[in-house]
Amino acid sequence: MSERELISKKELLELTGISYGQLYRWKRKQLIPEEWFIRKSTFTGQETFFPKELILPRIDKIVNMKDDLSLDELADKLSPFLFDHPLRKDELGKRNIVSKVVLDRFCGSDPDNTVYAFEQILAYYAVDQMLQSGAMSLEEGELLLMMLKEHGAKFEGRACELLFIRKMGVPVFALAASPSELIFENGAKVVAKVSLTDYMEQLKLKLT
Repeated sequence: MSERELISKKELLELTGISYGQLYRWKRKQLIPEEWFIRKSTFTGQETFFPKELILPRIDKIVNMKDDLSLDELADKLSPFLFDHPLRKDELGKRNIVSKVVLDRFCGSDPDNTVYAFEQILAYYAVDQMLQSGAMSLEEGELLLMMLKEHGAKFEGRACELLFIRKMGVPVFALAASPSELIFENGAKVVAKVSLTDYMEQLKLKLT
C-alpha cells in the first residue's frame, strides 16, 4: 500500500483560509484528533503534516457548523469517543440505522426489546455499510462482526481504520491506529479501507 497522502500545515492553512490560532484551538477542543498532527523531518527542519483525506473534510465540517454551535457543542458532535447512546433492536430498524438484512442475519435471535450499547451498534453499522458498498459477502460480514466485537474496544479514544484484505480468496480484517502506513506482501489485495472513526461520527449524528 502506498503512503497516505499528506498535506503540510502551511498548505492546509492556505487552502482552507483558517488561521494558525484556529487550528490549534480546534486541536485543544479535540475537534481535530492529536493523531492527525504528524511531525516529519524536511530539508527545512521539523514540519507538521496531516492526512489530507481526513483533515480537509473535518475542517469543512467545523467551518460549516461553527456559526450555529459553540466549540464545546461542536466537540460533542464531532468527537464520538465520549459518547454512549444505547438503543433497542426494533429502533435500529425503524430509524433505518441498520438494514433489515443485517438485523435478520446477525440479530435474528434477539428479542425486539434487546438494548444494544453504542459499541455494539457501531459494529452492526460498520458491517451494514461494508455490505451496502458491495465490498463483502454476508459470510465475510460475520467475520468482521466477530473481529469488531473482540478487538474494537482496544482502540477506544483513538482514531482507527478498518481494513479488508483478500489473498488467494481468503478474507482478512484488520484494525489500525489512524493515520498509519501499512505495507502488505505480494498478492494481498486491499478490498476496502475505511475510517472507523468516520463511521462513529456518522452513527452518532443518526442517534442524536
